[in-house]
Amino acid sequence: MSHRAGILGVGYEGRSIDEFVTGLADMGVARLVDVRMTPISRKRGFSKSALCGALAAHGIAYEHRRELGNPKENRPGFGGNPEELRSARAVYASRLHHPESLAALDVLAQTAQRELVALLCFEADESRCHRQVVMRALEDRMPIASASTRPAR
Repeated sequence: MSHRAGILGVGYEGRSIDEFVTGLADMGVARLVDVRMTPISRKRGFSKSALCGALAAHGIAYEHRRELGNPKENRPGFGGNPEELRSARAVYASRLHHPESLAALDVLAQTAQRELVALLCFEADESRCHRQVVMRALEDRMPIASASTRPAR
C-alpha cells in the first residue's frame, strides 16, 4: 500500500470494532485521533483501552485529544433542528479558539502532512458531529485528503 498523508473523519456508529479497525487499516490510516471529550463508549471495543489495543494490532497509533472534544451540554444541538445545529456548531467553534485547542489543531495539521490521520467520534453522519467543525478548522492549516464518515469496506 502506498504511503498516504492527510486527514479524514470517521464515526463508529453502527460498526463492530473489527469491521471498523479493518476498514481503517485498508484505507492506510496510520493514526486515529479520538476527538471525544471522554473516550468511553457503551459500544463494546470503542472505549480508550480496548480501542487502542485493537488499533495497535493493525499497526495504527491512537491519540486522544480531549481539548478537541465537544462538551456534554452542547451535544444535543448537533442532533436538533437546523437552528439548534447552527448554534451547537457556533458554540463548539468558539472552543477551538482556546490556546490548548489551537495548539492541538496545529499539531494535528503537522502530523497529517506526514501520515493519514482519522478523526474519531461516534456519529456516522459527520454533518451531525463536531468533528466536521474540526475538519473545517484544519482546512486553513492544510489540504484535506478526504472526508468520510465510514471507512471503506
